[in-house]
Amino acid sequence: MSGIGIFGGTFDPIHLGHLRAAEEVREAERLDEMWLVPAALPPHKEGEALAGAADRLRMVELAVAGPSYSVDTLRAVRAQVGAPSRLVFALGLDAFRDFHLWKEHAALFALADVIVVTRPPAPARLTADEIPLAAREAFWYDSGSGVFHHQSGRVLRLQHITALDISAARIRANVAAGRSIRFLVPPLVEAYIAEHRLYREEDARR
Repeated sequence: MSGIGIFGGTFDPIHLGHLRAAEEVREAERLDEMWLVPAALPPHKEGEALAGAADRLRMVELAVAGPSYSVDTLRAVRAQVGAPSRLVFALGLDAFRDFHLWKEHAALFALADVIVVTRPPAPARLTADEIPLAAREAFWYDSGSGVFHHQSGRVLRLQHITALDISAARIRANVAAGRSIRFLVPPLVEAYIAEHRLYREEDARR
């Protein structure tokens, strides 16, 4: 089954772990394309020090060489590609655990299949308790496949991805301490971080 995948995240900065997760979801779901969508001003991270939205967007553009709210993004993409097209929204397990804080999170499940990606060690599958309360009654669970089915026909499931020991927090800490981030991020992203002096120690102490 073909379709378009949307991988949302803060991407502060985007790294090879993000790219590998996107690729594994694309392959597993047999998608034609995978779109990476950095959150401009993620409301659930209000108060945290983030690199600017323009910087994070540019790093995503560089990493793949080629709206603030995910539900708005999905509606815009759905309007662009049309109703018959399949959409897959991929996000990390940590982000999914904050899903109840997202704008219109219950509505999002009707707009796209939701694939929650995580690295081992991690639970083998999602539980009903991890689905936001406002959306929980709209799902039924298929124990054979480990997939939650939404009343809209969309699905929700957990996908384990290759365990690359890379995190955005580690990358920011390396830059702040003057350590190398080579082979943790794509070369063009590494150059952009250096050129724009992102994640320097003085910024890390804000």
